[in-house]
This record gives sequence, C-alpha cells and structure tokens, in this order.
Amino acid sequence: MKVLLINGSPDDKGCIHTALTLAAEVLNANGIETEEIQVGNKDVRGCIGCRRCHETGKCVFNDIVNETAPKLAEADGIVVGTPVYYGNPNGTVLSFLQRLFFSCDCDLHMKVGASVVSCRRGGNSATFEAMNQFFGISGMPIVPSTYWNDVHGYNEADVLADAEGVETIRNMATNMVFLLQSIRLGKEQIGKPDVQHTQFTNFIR
Repeated sequence: MKVLLINGSPDDKGCIHTALTLAAEVLNANGIETEEIQVGNKDVRGCIGCRRCHETGKCVFNDIVNETAPKLAEADGIVVGTPVYYGNPNGTVLSFLQRLFFSCDCDLHMKVGASVVSCRRGGNSATFEAMNQFFGISGMPIVPSTYWNDVHGYNEADVLADAEGVETIRNMATNMVFLLQSIRLGKEQIGKPDVQHTQFTNFIR
C-alpha cells in the first residue's frame, strides 16, 4: 500500500515537512510506502471552471496537478499538510486540491484521507475543517487522532518540542494504518460499498 504526503508549505523542510515525516515514520514502520510531494512552493493557479477535464481526463493547465493525478489514482491514501494563513489553508494548496479533486479521472471512494495543519498560534481548527471538505465530498474516510491533526510552532525545532502535537500526528498515522488495512480486508471479504452517484441538483426545484 502507498500513501501520498502533500506538503502545502512553501518551506520544503519546515513545520509541515516535519509533521509529515513523523507520519511517514509510522506508516513506513507498518509496511506502507510513502511519497512526499512538494506543492507549496510551486506556481499553481486556481480552477477556472472550464470543465475541459471532463472531456480529457486531466486539467487544462498542465502542471503539478496533472503530475500528481496518476499517483493519487494508484495510492491507497493521502495526507495533505498546510500552514495557516490568516485562519485559512495556504492559497497554493487550496488551488492545487480544488483542481486535483475536480479533474482527477479516478475513483477516490474508500481511499483514506487525512489533513495536517501547522500554525504558530491560531486558526488551526478552521483550516483543518476546510481541508477535510475535500475528503468528505469524495467518499473518503477521514482519519481521526486523539486531537485535531495540528502542530504548533515556527520551525522544525518548535514542532518537535510540541509533545502533544507530535503524539497527535503519530496517533493519526497509526489510525491510518488501521483504516488502510481494514478497508483492504473489507474489500476482499465483503466487497466495496455499492453507492449511487446519479443525482445532481441545484436546489432551484
């Protein structure tokens, strides 16, 4: 099994990388392959709603979104990390996720998703909720922990000194291992849930 680790921070060795590394250590120790993809320092524009991806199976803007899509299709789970900017996720990772989840021509149902947030002081819970929206709408089980998946600090040393944050991320990864293994076993013994996705209403009538 494999999990993608999306680093939505401009700092490829900063707080989010540190948190993702903590998660990767647990995942790897349990035989799950991980790959960290650096997004936060890339030039990623937002979605323009052209819907060309519904015709071609990929985004009209050929960048890291299209590079990541086939990896997401093959992966069993994804962990997305972002710093807090004005009480919200980093704009770059939001643009990346909006385009990736809208344009990816793959079945995300029952892939496992988790978000990790880094903040100096506040805004973490609102950012955490925003990130989890991508998983909920895609039929992806969201990985819990013993607290919201966040770490506090301004640099790597601060994150590692956040004892509860470190424990929270490791517990999240431990739960992710369990969910990944349980879903695989469930698919083998019971079969994947047969859900319907035929209705698309706009609430006008």
